Amino acid sequence: MIKRLDIYIMKKFLGTFFLALGLIILVAIVFDFSERVDDFINNKAPLRLILTDYYLNFIPYFSNLFSYLFVFISVIFFTSKMSIHSEITAILSTGISYRRMLLPYMVSAAIIAIFSFVLANYAIPHTSIRRLEFEQKYIDKPTSGVERDIHKQIDPGVFIYVENYNARSGYGSRFSMEKFEDGELKSKMMADYIRWDSVNQTWHIHNYWIRTLDGLKETITSGPAMDSALNLRPTEFNRNSNVVEAMTTPRLRKFIALELSRGHGDVYYEIEKHRRYAGPFAVFILTVIGVALSSRKIRGGMGMHIGFGIALSFSYILFMQVSKEFARAGDLAPWMAVWLPNFVYSLIAVVLYRLAPK
Repeated sequence: MIKRLDIYIMKKFLGTFFLALGLIILVAIVFDFSERVDDFINNKAPLRLILTDYYLNFIPYFSNLFSYLFVFISVIFFTSKMSIHSEITAILSTGISYRRMLLPYMVSAAIIAIFSFVLANYAIPHTSIRRLEFEQKYIDKPTSGVERDIHKQIDPGVFIYVENYNARSGYGSRFSMEKFEDGELKSKMMADYIRWDSVNQTWHIHNYWIRTLDGLKETITSGPAMDSALNLRPTEFNRNSNVVEAMTTPRLRKFIALELSRGHGDVYYEIEKHRRYAGPFAVFILTVIGVALSSRKIRGGMGMHIGFGIALSFSYILFMQVSKEFARAGDLAPWMAVWLPNFVYSLIAVVLYRLAPK
């Protein structure tokens, strides 16, 4: 049962966490505004859109980004104060076990983990859409919108090539499409250009010829134009991390399955999917490490606790980034790259938890 002591610790934990998170978000907004103000003025961004489309949607993204670090710092900060004031000693001297003392910490960690899970998997993708649209219009440097030498598999055994594709006009030049069955070429289409019809949701193929193979028999047909409902959308020509960031986790899973069926499995997508689950789990690990480090009085007091805690938390973040690079290089499976820091620091948490009562 939740007792008064549990409520006391939970208030300190959650209060310190959300206060620290709120302060760092305010600081981040101030620094971001000072960096972006020239872009806002030069691109004539309306004040209403700056506040609603950008900074209002900026808050969930940075809340989740900083949450793991501030869980650790918050636990170390208020637990060190309790240790310095001999509150931890008083709690344990009443007969409460160290494991029982951890209960309110873990309940608070569960609340923060759920908060982080909902943000990462559902809230941030929705808020990112408007934020990214604002950045593209008023902050990012305009690009030509032209993609070159595009090779894609759009269905099993169906491959296309476009020499140049202009995202603004929906126009692609030097188009070809090949169909294979059991490793043998069955047909090949060549066209001068294709154009996307947004009204009818089809592709107009212009000045085409089609070579069809049936054993030793070959047939060639041609024409000035035709419409085709290719399993392809214009947005698929310029896939990037921002597109994935704006997908909820159910949509991301479907997108990954579609890309794998087309032979386009990108490790970045897998990393992003596993990261959304591994992040909330890290809250529990960092909470246990934080309590184990700061519940004992040491020479140097709170400053030593916080310094060691910050060093350990940054080592976790660095380890996480390095392992992701190994996954991108193909040396580690994506799930292993994302979860490996949690596995290693779980062992550290277990060791520190066993040593802390002594």
